[in-house]
Amino acid sequence: MKHPLRRVALVAALVWPLTLWAQQGQTVRIAFIDPLSGPSGDIGRNSLKSWQFMAERRNGAANPAGVRFVVAGFDNKGSPQESLNALKAAIDQGFRYIVQGNGSGAAAAISDAVTRHNARDPEHPVLYINYAAMDPALTAEKCSYWHFRIDADTGMKMQALTRFMAVQPSLQKVFLLNQNYAHGQQVSRYFRQAMAQQRPDVQVVGDELHPPFQGIDFTPFVQRIRDSGAQALVTGNWGADLRDMIQALQQQGLGIPLYAYYPGLKGTPTALAESGVRLPVYQVAYNHSNQEGPISELATAFRQRYGEDLTVYAAYDGIEMLAHAMAHVRSTEPARVAARLSGMIFRGFSGPVQLRADDHQLQKGVYISRWQKVDPRHPRSAENTGYTFAPVQYFDGPGLAGPSRCQMERP
Repeated sequence: MKHPLRRVALVAALVWPLTLWAQQGQTVRIAFIDPLSGPSGDIGRNSLKSWQFMAERRNGAANPAGVRFVVAGFDNKGSPQESLNALKAAIDQGFRYIVQGNGSGAAAAISDAVTRHNARDPEHPVLYINYAAMDPALTAEKCSYWHFRIDADTGMKMQALTRFMAVQPSLQKVFLLNQNYAHGQQVSRYFRQAMAQQRPDVQVVGDELHPPFQGIDFTPFVQRIRDSGAQALVTGNWGADLRDMIQALQQQGLGIPLYAYYPGLKGTPTALAESGVRLPVYQVAYNHSNQEGPISELATAFRQRYGEDLTVYAAYDGIEMLAHAMAHVRSTEPARVAARLSGMIFRGFSGPVQLRADDHQLQKGVYISRWQKVDPRHPRSAENTGYTFAPVQYFDGPGLAGPSRCQMERP
């Protein structure tokens, strides 16, 4: 209990029973807005199941507020405009809590729309939880009082990744290959900035962007990576694009280390395991396959029910933080809950964490984990492949986050 967050978390645990059942029986409806169809629909559907599963498992007596969480899916088809349409439909149907994560463009549109709605209709405010859109601007120049991000942002993850890579003395040349939209562009930019600070001698020998989710052939990219002499490949690709990239690397026999944000998402572990050519793959993420604590049992139950891996561990943190805030303020009203969430410390799936009051960025730690065969220390198999993502280094959240740049307007 030497860590200050752990001390505060212990005090909070002693206080919660005083507010237990303050809202017993109330239903909290959450609108989940993400792609549920199209090329990234498989990722969105898995994410929706994760939120619904956590809501179900943390209902009633299983949470300190005693409330019932219900999560309903709205398909935004990966489009910012469709996200706004879905948001309007959700608000019209009485939803006061919004969850979204796949796509920073959609996140920016939702955050701005929620802020404008709350200014127009302060009697019926809406609270927005961002579980995966990592654009640092969302908690900086575009920050909003009503937006709470519960994933580490791209800057934080890139700090962890480059610190890990920088201590490898033989690494001299890196190739960057990303999807051509905000996230992919930021992976490139933040890698260059962070690595220049850590190891200015490391060269970026290729930096290419491609159209996202167009079913492109990655073979020419792989050839250019080979020709560049790169000793490592860094990508923020996800979903079908990451799977196709991995397949091309395997078919061309290029076995340089791959450093990626999303190799644990649905379908990618199976793609990694299908070939006899084992890529050295490293994941930078807030979780890994063998997480301990209550999330371990939940991950097992999720796979038994859906036949899929639980990958969106942020759903646990999202439901947990709402329940604790509601218990503390004795209300499910978004305005009161938002005021409590701002600066709140709670126990997430990996331990105590804090939503920084200055910008509402969760100070979330980041793991570097390695794709390897399961072993006695790391027994949980990713997608029943016999392989797993085993942690090799952990970076504490507050040590990754820079100073806040948010000029937040508070109601």
